[in-house]
Amino acid sequence: MTEVIKIKETFYSIGMKEIDQINSIIKGSSKTKPCIQMTTKGPSRKQVIIPIVKDNINKFMKNSSIHMTNLNRNLRNAKSKVLVDFIRSDPLEITVVTNKVLLNSDLLIIEKYVKILENIDST
Repeated sequence: MTEVIKIKETFYSIGMKEIDQINSIIKGSSKTKPCIQMTTKGPSRKQVIIPIVKDNINKFMKNSSIHMTNLNRNLRNAKSKVLVDFIRSDPLEITVVTNKVLLNSDLLIIEKYVKILENIDST
């Protein structure tokens, strides 16, 4: 609120809509979307690597069995033959390991699921 007052004092002739736009530019986006990268390990395995900060890794891994169940349900509902075997964490990322090679549609399902998680603040 104090930023709005400072902007209004400096630019007294602009409207509230412009002030809100300036304020949102100054503050930036509070929640960015995670970037998902795929790597291959072995001829029949695929891993989805999700880089996120350490606090979010702990939050995610606390409920990893629920996330694995939800991911498998989403993949099954899309009639995919891919299933999540396990989820593991590293200091800078989460790796989702599947039973088969992922198609782009499978990757999109995993990406969409991770992006809608409410308790995860991605960077």
